[in-house]
Amino acid sequence: MNRYFFALGLGPAVALGACGGSAPITTVDNIIASDTIVPENGSDANVVAGAAAMTGQDFADAVGAGDAYAVTAGELARQKATMPALRDFGQAMARAHAESAARLKVAGARAMPVILPDPRPSAEQTANLETLRQATGADFDAAYKAQQIAAQEKALAVMRDYAANGTVPALKAFAAASVPAVRARLDKIQGL
Repeated sequence: MNRYFFALGLGPAVALGACGGSAPITTVDNIIASDTIVPENGSDANVVAGAAAMTGQDFADAVGAGDAYAVTAGELARQKATMPALRDFGQAMARAHAESAARLKVAGARAMPVILPDPRPSAEQTANLETLRQATGADFDAAYKAQQIAAQEKALAVMRDYAANGTVPALKAFAAASVPAVRARLDKIQGL
């Protein structure tokens, strides 16, 4: 199964620098030019511009993994964040992404043929969760915030691109309906 990573430029690095953290917050594999999708295995045979090449299964897997990551990261924030606003945001993220995962399953069930999302986090998401598990205090807060900004930016790009270019109507409708909520979460975490 292929996973796709979207380039974010230097935003997460700048966010980390601004937070004063010295430990890496995210691990980003296969970053290349903005708006390009690269298979996780490093093969460039399937490199294409934009998300138009993303199949319904690829979209469902990317969103399913993002939801699973966000639920776990949100629970960690609820338990470990020192800033009350980040604890509240983490709790809201866990709830919102659990609901998103349920809506995604319903949308996938309406597809022909049925599409079952694979919620296993990517290697990057797994590494990010490990960073959160090990971080404490202000380092946790900085890591969580930077990771969530990056994750919401990626999610927004995936949702917008699939809403515009997707080929599975039920998933395309799910993506379009999800854009405002993802945008609101991105705005919220950027403002914290």
